[in-house]
Amino acid sequence: DKIHIIMVGRLTTDKIIVHCTATPEGREVTLQEIDRWHKQAGYTGIGYHYIVHLDGKVEAGRDERSIGAHTIGQNHCSVGVCYVGGCDAAMKPKDTRTAAQKTALVKLLKELKQRYPTAKIYGHRDFARKACPSFDAKTEYRNI
Repeated sequence: DKIHIIMVGRLTTDKIIVHCTATPEGREVTLQEIDRWHKQAGYTGIGYHYIVHLDGKVEAGRDERSIGAHTIGQNHCSVGVCYVGGCDAAMKPKDTRTAAQKTALVKLLKELKQRYPTAKIYGHRDFARKACPSFDAKTEYRNI
């Protein structure tokens, strides 16, 4: 007899990883658009657990209890947070966070740290050769 183990969610969450949508400054992106991009890339749906819109509205993406699809090699132990933006008009990396996004990100990250007190906050760039999220999240959020 074979035993099949089905993993429904993460066993541990020791990372909160911040991303950007890599879209031009000031251009809003819907959760549905990101979901479509991720499906086109071969994922089952949106890979991020939370999206932070230009106006600071936080929208839930993939169920937080489910393994994300946002950082190769880290999805099994992390929550993925993504803000809309991250590029200038020429599509070069730029910290485009609005004041509302900055406030919403801090609030969301504090809430996540309450749920996962041992988790450390990183940027996607800490695990990949990318500029994402176009700022140093690890340093900026080190005191959360």
